[in-house]
Amino acid sequence: MKNKKKLIRVIATWLVTAVMVSVFVLDIAVVCINNKLAFETPIAQESFGDDNTADRIHFLNTANSDCILIESNGKFALIDSGEGNNNPRRKTAYKGYEEEVIAYLKKHCADTTGKVELEFILATHMHYDHSGNFLPIINDRDISIRRAFIKRYNANSTSDIDSEAWGNLDTYNKIIEALNQKQIPLIQDLSSEDFTFGDFTMRFFNTETPVELQTGENNNSVGVRVTKGSRSAFLAADFTNRDGFEMIYAEEIGDIDLLKIGHHGYFGSSSPDFLRTLKPEIAICTNYIGKIYPNVKWNLTMVARVPVFATAHRNGIIATFTEDEIILSENIM
Repeated sequence: MKNKKKLIRVIATWLVTAVMVSVFVLDIAVVCINNKLAFETPIAQESFGDDNTADRIHFLNTANSDCILIESNGKFALIDSGEGNNNPRRKTAYKGYEEEVIAYLKKHCADTTGKVELEFILATHMHYDHSGNFLPIINDRDISIRRAFIKRYNANSTSDIDSEAWGNLDTYNKIIEALNQKQIPLIQDLSSEDFTFGDFTMRFFNTETPVELQTGENNNSVGVRVTKGSRSAFLAADFTNRDGFEMIYAEEIGDIDLLKIGHHGYFGSSSPDFLRTLKPEIAICTNYIGKIYPNVKWNLTMVARVPVFATAHRNGIIATFTEDEIILSENIM
């Protein structure tokens, strides 16, 4: 009996080891293929002009957090803010990017007096790696915000770990309080209709989370489609395919050229069906390549054949929209 149990343990160990080695080898192969695809996609050093007519999406390097600046014809808007400096998850807190984000805004969005005006800010959801840095941005004396889009927080739609360990409600309350103190107009009933921002046409998705999907804060994420002419990008916030969430909106989002990968490339994001429906030609990940889950890399590289560019390795990425194409630039920070 003991020998039989020992044999079973040995076989199980070898099977697990074989699976782990296979995943490791496949992951390396997928990264190599992705590097080849990325090499075939032109990428340039960004040169900021002074005419204020460019149409760009700036994906800032805030490690594995989201901070996206929209620029169009001299107007600026901020979608998510990056990781703040005071993460409630003290033991697992990542480095904050308060100084870097504010410095970037003042370097690239300021007028001749050094003042920054943001047409709007959007908090896609209340996870700290998306909204934790809004408080210092709102309170900065050199930054003005014309309006803020923030969905009402629904404590009943979040998991225990969201509400207790991640401090979502506290983050939400502090942002709302700061907006009220600065008398910044707050829009909580988000429209799902197209609206114009400079030369872009934009649209919010998941403005009201379906009741059956209210199973975690990521499912409250607001996705954003940005279009100029025939070119479009979809900024997927923390969209994953949990509960079929991606496919609820895939057909409505439609064909795009650039995908900001949902949930930093973690498990459950960028499902094959989602990618086949959106048909992106470029993928941007707000993370490190090595932190993207192997199955997500596989879906992007082997299923969709899409080159993936990681902001943490490229030190930030800009997607500049022209009438005919999207031009990528790196090393923007």
